[in-house]
Amino acid sequence: MQLPFVKYSGTGNDFILIDDRGRNFPEHDSSLIKSMCDRHFGIGSDGLMLLREHDEWDFEMIFFNPDSSRSLCGNGSRCSVHFAKELGMAKDSGKFTTTDGIHAYFTPKGDEVEISMSDVGLVQTIQGMDFLNTGSPHLVIRRENLDSMDILSEGRKWRYNDCFADSGGTNVNFIQDIDANTIRVRTYERGVESETWSCGTGVTAAALVKMQNRMGRHRVNVNTKGGGLQVKFVRNESGFSEITLRGPVLKIFEGIYHVGK
Repeated sequence: MQLPFVKYSGTGNDFILIDDRGRNFPEHDSSLIKSMCDRHFGIGSDGLMLLREHDEWDFEMIFFNPDSSRSLCGNGSRCSVHFAKELGMAKDSGKFTTTDGIHAYFTPKGDEVEISMSDVGLVQTIQGMDFLNTGSPHLVIRRENLDSMDILSEGRKWRYNDCFADSGGTNVNFIQDIDANTIRVRTYERGVESETWSCGTGVTAAALVKMQNRMGRHRVNVNTKGGGLQVKFVRNESGFSEITLRGPVLKIFEGIYHVGK
């Protein structure tokens, strides 16, 4: 079997995208998903996405982590909008559905894509650190110098901590303040089980944490290893609403993946 695919990057978060309007992809074949995402024997990626038609919304996106688990992916969602436009499934603005429900999208200019995120409740404090769910669970830890950190060892320590067993473990974000409206973020992603160059839901979580004690409307600029993103939201009495994630996406190449011999 041959599987056509497209490779995308969302600020360094790289993904395999598949036009699955014919619903031919064997989505329950976890070994196939793992093989395609493998960086040594496959295409290599931080995740795989299927795009399908939907009766009510512009399109449906199904996201798989490299370990074949499903979750929301912010940067992946932004890439899926760009690909859906190429396929004629999306317009300049509209709505799509994915793991955690409905998201609005907007393509303001060039390769920029903005998506809405679900409302988020109040930030929890766990062992003195901030924890919240932005579609995926995220622990946010403040550090003074991200460059000198061993992200893998520090991330794994909290990724599997018993405190987060109920959520299937957690993603771990280390953040450093740059100025009143800017932060740097490095993320250890569960499912990838390594540091990724960017993480949309993690960037969102970090931005919310930065402004958690300030009511009102905010815009936070977030610098990652793969580039810059912007998160806008309103901090209110019950948590956070009107959340959007915006940044560039890049189509890298197209190809054919050969399944089996």
